[in-house]
Amino acid sequence: MDNATEPNALDNPENPSSEDLSSGNQTEEGQTIEGQALEGHAGHDHSHGEHNHAHGEPGHTHPEGPPPMDPACKREISVEIPADVVAKQQEALVQQYSKQARIPGFRKGKVPASMVRSRFSSEITSDVVEHLVPQYFREAVVKGGYRPVSQPHIYGLEFTPGEPIKFKAAFEVLPEFELGDYKALKVEKPDTTVTDEQIDNELKLLQEKQASFDPVDDERGAEKGEFVQVSFEARPKSLADDESEAEGAEAKTAGAEAKAAEGKETAAENPDQKDAAAQPVQMEEVLVEIGGANTIPEFTEHLAGAKAGEERSFEVSYPEDFYDKRLAGMVFDYKVKVNAIKKKSLPELNDDFAKELSPDFQNLGDLKHRFRENMEAELKHKTEHEAKDKLIEELLAKHDFPVPRSMVEHQIDLRLERGLRALAAQGMKTEDMRRMDFGRLRAGQQEFAVKEVKSSVLLAKIAIKENIQVTDEELEREIEAMAAQMQQPLEEVKKRLKEDNAVERLRDRMRSEKALNLLYSNSN
Repeated sequence: MDNATEPNALDNPENPSSEDLSSGNQTEEGQTIEGQALEGHAGHDHSHGEHNHAHGEPGHTHPEGPPPMDPACKREISVEIPADVVAKQQEALVQQYSKQARIPGFRKGKVPASMVRSRFSSEITSDVVEHLVPQYFREAVVKGGYRPVSQPHIYGLEFTPGEPIKFKAAFEVLPEFELGDYKALKVEKPDTTVTDEQIDNELKLLQEKQASFDPVDDERGAEKGEFVQVSFEARPKSLADDESEAEGAEAKTAGAEAKAAEGKETAAENPDQKDAAAQPVQMEEVLVEIGGANTIPEFTEHLAGAKAGEERSFEVSYPEDFYDKRLAGMVFDYKVKVNAIKKKSLPELNDDFAKELSPDFQNLGDLKHRFRENMEAELKHKTEHEAKDKLIEELLAKHDFPVPRSMVEHQIDLRLERGLRALAAQGMKTEDMRRMDFGRLRAGQQEFAVKEVKSSVLLAKIAIKENIQVTDEELEREIEAMAAQMQQPLEEVKKRLKEDNAVERLRDRMRSEKALNLLYSNSN
C-alpha cells in the first residue's frame, strides 16, 4: 500500500538547473541570435493583421507602438527608404505583374501597366513594403551597431505615393555589463567513493526484486511475515455517491494547475488537489505483507488470519502527517477480497545468482564490480550536477543586470511546453489542460525563467571571453548522440535542425556547457 505522490510535471525548480543549461534545455537565444532577428520580414506582418486598411491609401501610417519591452534593453530606430528606391521597386513589380496577371480581354503578358497599377495597387504596395522594409531595417541595424535578440516590432509606417517610406522599429538587445571574477568561484566537491556497505545494500534490494512468492497450501489463515494477494475497492467517506466525473476532472485540473504555478506547494496545502485524489479506487492482485514495516496498521489488523476466498470490510483513517499528502487526514472505506496467501522466498546471493542475472557475470564478484562502477558514475553525476547548480547560483549573485523580456517570455514558453508534454505523458487529458489558468502558470514561471536567461547570458559571455569554441566534429558527434537518443535517422535529425535554424543554437548551447565545465574545473 505504498502510493507515493508523483511530482507534478510543471513544478518549478528552486534555481536554474545546471543540467538544463548544459544539456540543451536552456534559453535558445545564444551568441548568434542577433542574426535571427534580421531574417524574413523583420517581424512585420505583411498580412497587416494590426490594421484593416490598404497600403495604397495616401498618407497611410502604422500608429501602433511596440509591445512591452525591458526599458534597459529596448532600442528604437527610425528608418527612411528613399522615394526613388520605392518608385524603382514599384515599377519592377508592375512589370512583373504585367507578365503574370490574367485579366479578361487581355492576353497573358500583354496587360497594360496602367491597368496593373490600378487593379493591383494594394498588392503591389504590400509587396514593396515586404521587400524593402526588412532590407533597410537590416542596414540601419548594422549601421547603428545594434545586435537584436528579438524579432523587431515595425510600427509607425508611413507610405505616401511619391514620397519616401518611413517606419520605426523597436527591438531588444543584450545589456552591457562587466563580468565579475567568475574564476574565483568555489564549490565543495564531495567524495564519490562507494562503500562496501552501500554495495551490499544495493545487492539486498536486487535480491528482494528477484524474490518469488509461493502459495501457502495450508488451510490456516495468513500469518505475520506472509503476504495476502488481494483485490479491493476503496471509497472516501466524504465522496457523495452522485459526484460526477466532470467535477472530479475539474478538481484534478485545479490541483495540477496550482502546483504548477506555485512550484513547491504540496497537496496538503491545496484542498483542490486533495479533492482530486478523493476518488474511488479499485485495484486487482495487490500483495500486502502482514505486519510489514510499510503496511498500514489497519490492513495488518483486519487481514491477519484471513483465508483465501474471504472478504473483509474495514475503515482506514489516514493521519494528518501521512507521507502521501493526497490521503493525509482522509478516511476510506475498504472492501477487500483475499485471493491467495503467499510466502516470500529470497534467492541466495552467490555465483549462481550473478550468472542468472547476466552472462556478463561469471561470479558474484563481477556483479559487485558492476554495481560499484554504476553507483560511482551515478554519484559523480549527481554531485557534479549539484555543484554546478551552486556555481550558477553564485554566478548570478555576483551579477545584477536586466534581461530582454522577449527572451524571458520565450523561456517561459519552453518551460510550459516541457511541462505540458510531461503531463500528457503521465496521462493528463487535453480537455483538462485547457481548463488550466495559463496566465497564472506563466506568472509562476517568471522568476525561474529570468534566472535561466541570466545564466545563459552569463555563460555565453564567459565562453566569448575565454574564446571557447565548438568544432564541427564536436557538433557532429552531438547531433549523432541526439539521433541515437531519439532513435531517429541521423539525416532526418540534421534536416530538422537546419529547417528550424537550430544548428547554431545547438553550437551555442555546447559552448555554454563548456563554459560551465570550465567554471566547475576551476572551482576547487
